[in-house]
Amino acid sequence: MSTLCIHGLGYIGLPTAAMFANYGHDVVGYDTSEEVVSRLSQGDVHIDEPGLRAFVTQAIESDKLTISNEVVSAKYHIICVPTPFDRESKEAGLEYVESAGEAIVPHLRPGDTVILESTVPPGTTADVLRPVLEESTLEAGKDFALAHCPETVLPGDIITELKQNARIIGGVNGVSTEAAVRLYESFVEAEIHTTADATTAEFVKLIQNTFRDANIAIANEIAKLSHDYEIDSREAISLANEHPRVNIHHPGPGVGGHCLPVDPWFLGQNSEKLDLIKHAREVNDGMSSYIIDILDEELDGLEDSTIAILGVAYKGNVGDTRESPGLKLARELQSPAMQEEEPALADGGPQADPVKAPTVTLHDPHVTDQTLQLSPLEEAVDDADAIVVTTDHDEFEEMDPHSVGRWMDGDLIVDTKAILDEHDWNTEGFRVSRI
Repeated sequence: MSTLCIHGLGYIGLPTAAMFANYGHDVVGYDTSEEVVSRLSQGDVHIDEPGLRAFVTQAIESDKLTISNEVVSAKYHIICVPTPFDRESKEAGLEYVESAGEAIVPHLRPGDTVILESTVPPGTTADVLRPVLEESTLEAGKDFALAHCPETVLPGDIITELKQNARIIGGVNGVSTEAAVRLYESFVEAEIHTTADATTAEFVKLIQNTFRDANIAIANEIAKLSHDYEIDSREAISLANEHPRVNIHHPGPGVGGHCLPVDPWFLGQNSEKLDLIKHAREVNDGMSSYIIDILDEELDGLEDSTIAILGVAYKGNVGDTRESPGLKLARELQSPAMQEEEPALADGGPQADPVKAPTVTLHDPHVTDQTLQLSPLEEAVDDADAIVVTTDHDEFEEMDPHSVGRWMDGDLIVDTKAILDEHDWNTEGFRVSRI
């Protein structure tokens, strides 16, 4: 068993710290946020993830996991910090990775191993993190090991996937790779694959998520085409997938989370070769505009309408709102572009009254973000002209159409996740439009 210092106690760092601790390692979980450190020290887990609270509590109560606001010396330093995405430049912000490296430098000793888990553009471990760490005067690959081991977990099942998903590990040299493999072998039940270098490991993680994003873009474009031909896109995709070499994903309101909408851009950060991948990103990002077009068509205009958006988490049965398609749709419905004034009258008279953007209400039973104006279901759909389902929560699938019908003014349901029983809702007088 080894001593570890985990840098960053977010969606990945905290479960990772608890995992190593529950498998017998002595772990210090470090975070720069005083609030996170304070809450965890009091047993208050700040992340909504099934089973995580008990898992972290077990690690802390066993005295194998210590929460700290200070970096400590350790045999292994694992960096799990965020890599913010700049929407304008389409580039990763690596300031947290660099800061983590700088925090490690005073504690780095010969024989230690540093592992970067954060999702980063190819070349970050070797070209960004390595120079920072070598300010210690120690040489990576010789005096200390340096490797990249990307996380590949899915919120909602993180603990299981940490253990059961295959891992990809690449170091700056073979010795570094071997040092990282020895550590992860202590709890990973699946196969651990090694790559020729850290950059390949970074690249592999990004192309995994890029494949999924591009596949969803194909499904979304198929959904648009299907609408023009008045056929059910999901039936067509399901039948197409009966072929043994076809596996088209599901269409929907766009993609969310920190990975799929972001990783394809990271892939091209140091290259000018993005083409098909870039277009796939644009297709998925454009689904909110497509939904607005459906609403506008079905409601004969959006002026003065009320739209209830059900689901601001980016995926079903979790509370994670990162890159949420539902929130993106809400922002676009209330954007200045929706309120542009009409051009002046031909006779030079006064302009027509400006178009009034629709009222948007939000409901999500899993999200607890106090900065969002969330409403209970009945209040959110009260007097609504249309409902848009943007997250496949179990609670939405189980909604009673009769009750919803009594609360609503309108009868339009845009089911972007195809989770509602069309027959039941149609029987209650609703018009259901699916993507």
